[in-house]
Amino acid sequence: MGMGLETYMSSAAGRAVFETADDVLGLGLSRLSFEGPDSELTRTANAQPAILATSLALLAAALESGVLDRRPAFLAGHSLGEYTALVAAGSLPFEDALRLVRERGRLMQEAGAENPGTMAAIVGLTTDHVTDICRLSGAQPCNFNARTQVVIGGTPDRVEAACALAKERGGRGLPMKVAGAFHTSLMERAAREFEAALEGVSPQDPAIPVMSNVTAKPMDSAAELTSDLARQMAMPVLWHQSIQCMMEAGVQTFVELGPGRALTAMLRRDAPELTLTSLDDGAVTASTSNV
Repeated sequence: MGMGLETYMSSAAGRAVFETADDVLGLGLSRLSFEGPDSELTRTANAQPAILATSLALLAAALESGVLDRRPAFLAGHSLGEYTALVAAGSLPFEDALRLVRERGRLMQEAGAENPGTMAAIVGLTTDHVTDICRLSGAQPCNFNARTQVVIGGTPDRVEAACALAKERGGRGLPMKVAGAFHTSLMERAAREFEAALEGVSPQDPAIPVMSNVTAKPMDSAAELTSDLARQMAMPVLWHQSIQCMMEAGVQTFVELGPGRALTAMLRRDAPELTLTSLDDGAVTASTSNV
């Protein structure tokens, strides 16, 4: 089945999310999500609204079924996922978020074509080691994902040089198939142009604190999140630091909602003592004692 199809078929609340996305964007997003073709679905301008819609459909289905029945202390989203978190927090209307991520994806896609870049995951080395490798190679940190996983980006030659240095130091560089060096300075023009899209929305203060990708601190006001979204595209995602901040605040239970289970898998390796649940397509109607 395609991305989100099972939720669409089994949940009235989830289906309504996809129908809203189709109405707002007018591009048959649900059909593209369910049926592809992959060559179109994986285009950044299409993938971003498709992932947003799928994630919020999963959330709607989980609330409808009672799988989620407690108010979280914090909400957090990795990169694009921050928009899901802001909608869930009541800060961004879904319709505005759809239009924003469609434009965000378009600008990032264009920036990747104009300033060709790539990304690679460096595993097995500490953040300090990766930071030093970036200094030596000219690559840039993109995502601080876990204690020993940092995604880097930049021009292909710089990323290749960084991967070679990582290997020399006992780590590994795993190339990623991406349309550009996201969350690096190669996205600065896209980030500036995106500010015009942000001027067209009026976010509200979040009802639940949302972790900032840029600062790894909870955002409590609309002004904070507008600034965060404007800067986020060209700055590293401080995901590991955000997780640490929530843990230091006493959070011991984490629930991942969205296509795939990558965030849960990373966190399980870093902190096996935590209670972790991943609710992707098909799992939102299942009961669980970990939520």
